[in-house]
Amino acid sequence: MKQKRKSLRKDTRGFTGLEAAIVLTAFIVVAAVFSYMVLGAGFFSTEKAKAVVHTGVEQATSSCELAGDVIGHGNTTGDGKLENVTMYLELTAGENPLDMDKMTVSYTDKYVYVANLTHNDSATDTLHNNTDSVTAAGQWDYAFVKNQAGERGDDDNMLDANEKVKVFIRLPQEAGDDAGVSTYNWFQIEVKPEQGGTLPVKKTVPGSIDDIMILY
Repeated sequence: MKQKRKSLRKDTRGFTGLEAAIVLTAFIVVAAVFSYMVLGAGFFSTEKAKAVVHTGVEQATSSCELAGDVIGHGNTTGDGKLENVTMYLELTAGENPLDMDKMTVSYTDKYVYVANLTHNDSATDTLHNNTDSVTAAGQWDYAFVKNQAGERGDDDNMLDANEKVKVFIRLPQEAGDDAGVSTYNWFQIEVKPEQGGTLPVKKTVPGSIDDIMILY
C-alpha cells in the first residue's frame, strides 16, 4: 500500500525557536526604526514651529519704545505751526542693540507722506545749544543721553540696554506751505529699526501753539 506523501508547505514542525526569535527581532527592529522616524519628524516639526513663532514675535514686536513724553516745538512768531518734535527712545526688554545709523524714520499727515526722512548727522551740534532742531524741513538726527557726569557707556552708534537716545525731527512742509503741522491736525512718525517691528507715534497738534508742548 502506497504511503501518502505529506506536504512540506503545511508542515511547520521545522519552524524552530531560533527562527521565531529571528522573526520577532526583525519585527522589533522595524518597529523601532519606524518609531524613531516618527518621533524625529515630530521633533523636527516642533522645532520648526518654535522657530517660526519666535521669528514672528521678533518681527511683530517693536525693538524700541518711547521713554517719556513726546515734546513739540512750535513757531509762535510766524505761521503758528508745530515745526519740531523731540522724543526719547530705549530698547524694549530682551532686545538686541540697534544701530541708530541704520534707522529709518517716516512721516505722514493728512497732506504729506515721506517714506524716509533725511538723516542729517551734523545736526547733533545744535543739541549743545538746546535748540533741538535741524535746519531743513524733513530732516532728523539723534544724540545719546548722557549721565550727570556727561558720560555714557560707550561711544558707538548702537542703542544698548540701559541707554536712551534723543531723536529730534523737523517736520516736512506741506505743498506750497511752510514746514510744520497746523493746529488740530494729526501726524504720525514711524521709527523703523533695521530689525524688529515699527514703532508708530501718532499725535495731534493742540489748538494753541507754544514754544514747548507735550503732545498727546
